[in-house]
Amino acid sequence: ASKLLRAVVLGPPGSGKGTVCERIARSFGLQHLSSGQFLRESLGGGGDGDGDGDESWGESQQRGNIVEKGSPVRPCPPGNFHKQVLSFPRTLGQAKALDRICELDLVISLNIPFETLKDRLSARWVHPGSGRVYNMDFNPPHVQGIDDVTGEPLVQREDDRPEAVAARLRKYKDAAKPVIELYKSRGILYSFSGTETNKIWPYVYTLLSSRIPPIVPDEDN
Repeated sequence: ASKLLRAVVLGPPGSGKGTVCERIARSFGLQHLSSGQFLRESLGGGGDGDGDGDESWGESQQRGNIVEKGSPVRPCPPGNFHKQVLSFPRTLGQAKALDRICELDLVISLNIPFETLKDRLSARWVHPGSGRVYNMDFNPPHVQGIDDVTGEPLVQREDDRPEAVAARLRKYKDAAKPVIELYKSRGILYSFSGTETNKIWPYVYTLLSSRIPPIVPDEDN
């Protein structure tokens, strides 16, 4: 089997973590583990993912894992420990706890300008039942205000409203700073800046291609 790879994608709300994780999973045959899906399943919500790249818990693919955001909400399935990574640490304490479980190969940090994040989050609407996310600027539903799959109404989360966005971003910055410094000091942090996921993605693809052979060409993304 190919060498297992354990990677984390970190970034503020609205930075495109889910999209990047989804592309990595597809391009490199990794299992994408997202705390958003874990939380919904733990609460009995199930769902098909949140439209931001979440995928259901499952048997890892043969190559490893790509992990996005959050903290673990349930234990690793018996027998799969060598194939699974729990979930991305939001705080320094969680990062140190993760150290006791597994060793990360690399951490990808997405640096997106404040104004871009504010615009993205303020235009975001979700389907409560599944967590599917829509953006009214670049990923709108087929019918305004209606989920494409179920036909049920979409809602704007309280913390996606313009007045709440700035506070969310400040909170993330304060919590993430020591985590970023920790991984930077270990030499496994790779930061990518930009305003569009499509422009950041080729650099992420090149980085991962140096560690593990892709199974899907970059142009297919």
